Amino acid sequence: MAEQLAYVIITPYSLHKSRTGGILARLLARTGLELAAARMFAPSRELVEAYAPMVVNAENPDDRRVQEWIQDYILKQIGPDPRGRRRRVMMLVFRGEDAVQKVYQVVGTLKPNRTMGETIRDTYGDVLLNEDGSLRYFEPAVLAAPTSEAAVRDLRLWTQFSDRDGGLLENIIEYPAGQQPERTLVLIKPENFRFPTGRPGNMIDYFSRTGLFIVAIKVHRMSVAEACEFYGPVREVLRNKLKGMVASRAKAVLEKELECHLPPEVTTQLGELLGPVYGDSQFDAIVRFMAGRAPDECDVTLRHQPGTEKCIALVYEGINAVAKIRDVLGPTDPSKAPPGSIRREFGSTIMVNAAHASDSPENARREMGIVKPGDNQFRQVVEEFYGPVGSAGA
Repeated sequence: MAEQLAYVIITPYSLHKSRTGGILARLLARTGLELAAARMFAPSRELVEAYAPMVVNAENPDDRRVQEWIQDYILKQIGPDPRGRRRRVMMLVFRGEDAVQKVYQVVGTLKPNRTMGETIRDTYGDVLLNEDGSLRYFEPAVLAAPTSEAAVRDLRLWTQFSDRDGGLLENIIEYPAGQQPERTLVLIKPENFRFPTGRPGNMIDYFSRTGLFIVAIKVHRMSVAEACEFYGPVREVLRNKLKGMVASRAKAVLEKELECHLPPEVTTQLGELLGPVYGDSQFDAIVRFMAGRAPDECDVTLRHQPGTEKCIALVYEGINAVAKIRDVLGPTDPSKAPPGSIRREFGSTIMVNAAHASDSPENARREMGIVKPGDNQFRQVVEEFYGPVGSAGA
């Protein structure tokens, strides 16, 4: 069976209630599909008015009433609120064989007063009716295409608006007067994508404890050049920090091999000589881990191409965002991380430690400038699959 693209849109309500991680975890673990792209949107009235009518059609297997409820929900809850302020939604794109059907089975259908918890909509959605059968409350939790034809049509539409209505969202969250929000970058690292697992979603669940808001998301393959720049400040730290450890280990090996005692000044010289060499080696290992290649394993052209390893880049916004995220993440060494932190639960070594988070607002800006979480990788994936798609208003 040929590969397909399928999408899931996480609604503003699900984002507000911090259900993003649980939804993503189920989709990754239960479909076995590749997360190919992700993008935040703040849909315009024009986008929702073009999208809403598409959900009502004869090919849609859902009950006609449900289709109409979804159409009404899109118009009232996905587009700008009555004051004109836009709402956040998250678009996830999955790739693989029979992707549309696999995703829709996990998403589930909407049925009144259903009490089971098998699907995403069973768990996070609600359809409540009044005694006379009229609709009392409706929340679908996510939106998804029920057929492959609908998936193609819908993805092409959202791609048309993806530059104008999506990316790194600005002025979406309201804050009390006098409060200054921060932004911080999180990378969910490559070891979490070796095979389909709910780990990336589970980590986002942990980050949701902070009460911060996701304003950008991107599936990113870091190039060697980006990795070298991103981790550049670490290189000199490694060259100096590891001198003592290298000197001690070299002393032990040489004394055993040469059957002689090395005085302290010689041991110090060994550290000065070998520490930078070992530090550079460790730096290259970090680059290889993040990009799939070390700097000396590629030419100038390959150095700037997307790497072979995947990560998810997220931008969180809110008051004291940097400190809150770092607190949930835990220290670099998972063995020293406190219980309940991400690195204690998901990390294994200093390098394979689950996720990265900026350590200051200044570094967050520097790192976002390298990873570019607002770039439209969503459009790239859709157009590689379907061919060129125009832009709204072009």
